Amino acid sequence: MEGTDEAGAEIAIDSKDLQQQSKAFDKLTDRVEDRQLDSSRVQSAMASIAASREADLNAKRLREKELASVKINPEDVEIIMNELELEKNVVERTLREHKGDAVAATRELLSRYPL
Repeated sequence: MEGTDEAGAEIAIDSKDLQQQSKAFDKLTDRVEDRQLDSSRVQSAMASIAASREADLNAKRLREKELASVKINPEDVEIIMNELELEKNVVERTLREHKGDAVAATRELLSRYPL
């Protein structure tokens, strides 16, 4: 009879452990009630995101046009490329960002890509 009492006690302990584990798991995975979203609020938020993205793209295009209009000396590009061993597009972009100032562009490139 002792064997059945021990088995019954073990099952009771196992079920208590399972209940405690289940409660602990439920606490970890509590779900927030689903809320009904107002479709107009969702559409407004999506429109705001789209407008922000469009504004960012327009600003980027404007910046690229501004940089493209900056005149740079091809000799400066060649010298910096050869001395710092960098790609032409990196050197040209940095020169344009510094409005063609080779010294400022070189300082920027040296700080960005130390030798």
